[in-house]
Amino acid sequence: MAVQPIVKFPDPRLRTVAEPVSVFDDDLRRLAADLADTMRAAPGIGITAPHIGVLKRLVVLEPSPGAGIRTYVNPKILWASTETIRHPEGSISMPGVTQEVERPARVRVSYRDLAGDERIEECDGLLAVCHQHEIDQLDGLFWIQRLSRLKRDRLIKRYEKLHPLP
Repeated sequence: MAVQPIVKFPDPRLRTVAEPVSVFDDDLRRLAADLADTMRAAPGIGITAPHIGVLKRLVVLEPSPGAGIRTYVNPKILWASTETIRHPEGSISMPGVTQEVERPARVRVSYRDLAGDERIEECDGLLAVCHQHEIDQLDGLFWIQRLSRLKRDRLIKRYEKLHPLP
């Protein structure tokens, strides 16, 4: 549909809890399409509605090019493995910087599709990391909050060097 402006760090909306979606209509489908276009243009592999300033619980993922867009409405983690993996993470709201984050290796996620039908998905690897990263975002937990204070401070300094304030 349309590429939307991306909310940039340190905008407080990135730390605001998103509201559940209750209406499954054409507006929601348009928002999901805008998210997909915006994510691909960024470029990125995941995006939430709060990344474009809409505080709704909507996630769009495309973990690998050509794999197809996956849309998740009101996602939540039902179960996470005790086994963990480390994977580099970043954000389209904080372009140019990444850092390894440790997370559960496997998760089970419940969500609704764009028609409002309930679904459950179990995944591992990159897709599991994407789910956790984006659900954190919906919960108002920006990804750098998963880092130690030292790593977070260093990452913010690198980001500020890449994107100086006017």
